[in-house]
Amino acid sequence: MLQRILLVEPNADRRQAFASILAAGATVQACADFEAARRTLAGTPCDLLITQLRLGPFNGLHLVYLARARLIRSLVYEGQSDLFLAREAQSAGAFYETVERLPLVLLNYVMLELPPVDRRDPVQPDRRAMRRGGRRAADLAQLQAI
Repeated sequence: MLQRILLVEPNADRRQAFASILAAGATVQACADFEAARRTLAGTPCDLLITQLRLGPFNGLHLVYLARARLIRSLVYEGQSDLFLAREAQSAGAFYETVERLPLVLLNYVMLELPPVDRRDPVQPDRRAMRRGGRRAADLAQLQAI
């Protein structure tokens, strides 16, 4: 279980919502921009970096590379699907999620053991061809409510 999380999200409402979810399983330090996150990453130990891919004039991948140099795992997410940047994040050693899926899976990244690399296809995170009942159906209903 990861204890200390650095969350980087420019949108204040989304930052608060994600921090609230993460607070159930970890200590969260939230930053609104690249500069604050870079200073925090340099001076405060953390177990996981969770960052928006697009941080104004900067790119969340820069933070991933800084975190990787300090042996910190990373999760990158974005609202606009950009296949090139998603694959670039995975090749940098980060996990990739879309902002729509993040509220549903965020706590799992903190509570469960992560595999060494994210091997999922960013275009199709669920490999099943047909939707079946069970948990996935509930996930879809929750996504529509957000």
